[in-house]
Amino acid sequence: MLALPLNDDTHGIISADLISAMQAHAFFVNVGRGELVDQLALTKALATGMLGGAGLDVTYPEPLPADDPLWALPNVIITPHNSGSTDGTARRAAERFFANLVPWVTSGDLLSEV
Repeated sequence: MLALPLNDDTHGIISADLISAMQAHAFFVNVGRGELVDQLALTKALATGMLGGAGLDVTYPEPLPADDPLWALPNVIITPHNSGSTDGTARRAAERFFANLVPWVTSGDLLSEV
């Protein structure tokens, strides 16, 4: 599971060597940034069965071109770079807003204040 920001230290952190060291039954998930991964090496490992599968919420480039071979791989799940959103996200945000409305108006303590 990869959930890192992209910076000078993390760019390409998942290299071809690291991908080749993964076990064939492993499932790789990236919700960080596409440029963290050697995507050509990842695609090759997935296509040849050297890696069991992948869940990719991010790719490089984004959006992933329609002719990219990752789309055709049966062991890959590609999501539209919104792994933080679910069918309940808007409801939970509204509930938190209304739970904080009275405390905000009355100068009370807010829930989950940062």
